[in-house]
Amino acid sequence: MDRVVKLIKNRSDIGGGTRGSDLGVDALEVAAINRGSEYFNQFTFEDVKTHNESIYDKNRNTFAKRIEFVLEQCTRVSFTIKRTLEADFLPIVLSGDHSSALGTISGIKAVYPHKTLGVIWIDAHADLHSPYTSPSGNIHGMPLAAALALDNLKCQINEVIPETQQHWEEMKHIGIEAAKIDPEHLIYFGVRDTEEAEDQQIAELGIKNFSVEEVRYKGLEICVEKALTQLANCDMIYISFDVDSLDCDLISNGTGTPVSKGFDQYEVIAMINQIIMSRKVICIEFCEINPLVDTKGNKMAETAFEVLEQITSTLVLPME
Repeated sequence: MDRVVKLIKNRSDIGGGTRGSDLGVDALEVAAINRGSEYFNQFTFEDVKTHNESIYDKNRNTFAKRIEFVLEQCTRVSFTIKRTLEADFLPIVLSGDHSSALGTISGIKAVYPHKTLGVIWIDAHADLHSPYTSPSGNIHGMPLAAALALDNLKCQINEVIPETQQHWEEMKHIGIEAAKIDPEHLIYFGVRDTEEAEDQQIAELGIKNFSVEEVRYKGLEICVEKALTQLANCDMIYISFDVDSLDCDLISNGTGTPVSKGFDQYEVIAMINQIIMSRKVICIEFCEINPLVDTKGNKMAETAFEVLEQITSTLVLPME
């Protein structure tokens, strides 16, 4: 039976530090139109309600900016993913900032609380901060800490007010009242811009990061195969693709936190396609496209759309 894709459009950017990723979905659609592609006419879709106007509200939670609204948004995304999976669709989530990934992971676990979820995180950043450790307070750097239910108090640098603490506890319990993933079931590809608190967590938890250099030296197929072997005991896999995993010098600066020396789009396509062929992929998410900071027109969205179109073709291949 063919797997039926549903597009989930989440135009929220309130978890990021730079405005504009809420326009990422529209930038993808413009890229498709300009390529003469019918991609966005092929699949059913759902728009997730957003609260982007909260950016104008006075921020009370300095070390987790707009956390009450990010909590609300992640809860909305979680419910949307839950409904989508229960209806037997395979969701491709097109998001603004990366904080939404917590909602996606939470929605998957809400449907399958007793199944083991593996996460492949293709990103320049580890996103392992908590309100206690974040130097910026931007929650797009915290989704994995929330999914792992980690505070990392050993590296605490911030005195967090009770309101923030309460919202953070609620974020950790969206979907199910527990951690959504285990550290051994989280694998990074391309992470290269981290802070000391994150580095300590990665080392302590033994989280594997396949660096760009390692992927190119050892071979992409070999590295992906190693990742799949590590996730062999997982019942399902979620792939999260942040476009800042791409090389900003080679592709574009069209993302909130661009980082040099990343992947090219062909490496990402090959990587995701190989993971899809494991037949464990239950959801894929694209995020952090920001056309407002793209100095090459709509180049980042055009590149991301190339990835999206190619991996979707693999995703909808008939199951054997």
